[in-house]
Amino acid sequence: MGRFDNIHPGLTCDHARHILSLPIDELETNSDLYMAAAHLVNCPCSETEDALQSLLICDLEDQAVKIAKRKAVEVLARLGSESSIPLIGQCLFAEDIYLVENSVWALDQLGCNDQKLIRQMISLLGDNSQNQRVLIQALSRLAIEQSLDSIQSLQASDRPGVRGAAIAAVSQYTCDKSMLLQITEHLMLPNQMDRQCAVQDLIDGGAIDVLPSIASAPVSPAFRIRACREILAKAKVLPQEQLWLEFIDTILRDDPAKINIIHKYEVLPPPEALIHQLYDTDFSRCYLAMQNLPAYSSESLIPILQKSWEEEAHNDYGAHYFFMHIFGSRDDWSPSALDWVLDLLYQAAINRRPQFQKSRAAAIQAIHRLNPDLFFELGSQLLRGSIHSSWDCRYVTIMCLERSSIASLDLIKELIMDSQKDSDIFLQARAALALTTIAS
Repeated sequence: MGRFDNIHPGLTCDHARHILSLPIDELETNSDLYMAAAHLVNCPCSETEDALQSLLICDLEDQAVKIAKRKAVEVLARLGSESSIPLIGQCLFAEDIYLVENSVWALDQLGCNDQKLIRQMISLLGDNSQNQRVLIQALSRLAIEQSLDSIQSLQASDRPGVRGAAIAAVSQYTCDKSMLLQITEHLMLPNQMDRQCAVQDLIDGGAIDVLPSIASAPVSPAFRIRACREILAKAKVLPQEQLWLEFIDTILRDDPAKINIIHKYEVLPPPEALIHQLYDTDFSRCYLAMQNLPAYSSESLIPILQKSWEEEAHNDYGAHYFFMHIFGSRDDWSPSALDWVLDLLYQAAINRRPQFQKSRAAAIQAIHRLNPDLFFELGSQLLRGSIHSSWDCRYVTIMCLERSSIASLDLIKELIMDSQKDSDIFLQARAALALTTIAS
């Protein structure tokens, strides 16, 4: 299950299924149907599938029913309900384009091989009102040969997301990767959604040669690190090669100076404006602000950071991430400011709340710079499993240990050697590289 699936922990499976059986006029709120359908992803059983399937055959035109149906097809797919394929397939003929979109995704997830439904998806490719990108992605996995001609025609689409998906799909089928270079141009488009789509298209196309462009693209580091790992895995490249590990190192360090920025300032904004920019949903603007913050002293920044943290940043996962980087970007904090900073960094490093996971690796690296003793204590716990951690937390811990001199060399080697048995192959490779570096 996903990190955010069980957001109604007080709702039981029986109650959720009961809600789906109620007439519209007996619902407490219009969102109840959607809430119940969404919650049932936590309740895999035949009764759940029956309840969701019953919702799909409901012919009411009420908006609450329409929205719940969209969620129902998604949940049925996530539950692996192959018996639902015929009912989900009927949704391909619906007037609700969002229901069609979710149904295409669901049929892809369920590995649909019903030729009538595949022909309908191919037919929908010619309808500009439909989500052609999702259709291309599904058909490239389900029936690429049948749909190849239709997909090829969309390589000239005026919509970057459609054009990129078509190029990636054709590249997968023909094994001709020459056109994938066109997608790298999409990494610098003004719209961030287009840039994120480009990253996914390069993953789908297995564009290993453009990893440098992906690593420096102005999108969330979560997109870039996933792309790096998936492209290398798809290429069946052993990560032991230092060249590939350097891309992962670069993305996890996330130095703003190494990001290709789309935007620019004509005049340096005041520090308040730069920190406010860290809340922007466009990562190009965030990295631009990060590039310019070093122009101001830590003394001038700290009261602004403290005020912004208390008011907003502590609960804004985007700004939260960049605050961790600000804290670790300099070591001239005053003693009182440093106490505050280190407390926030430590809490971030051990925070298991899903929305703040990408902050953890940034916080660990910041602690390493600002307080090596605290870092070694924390890093030892992370690598030994006494503090739960994701692969990237352990990875950056090894990166930092490789450059650390706070503990005995033998103890550092012992920690890193144990990591060679880690379940993550990238972590194993990074540990091996670190040992080689320390020994040289």
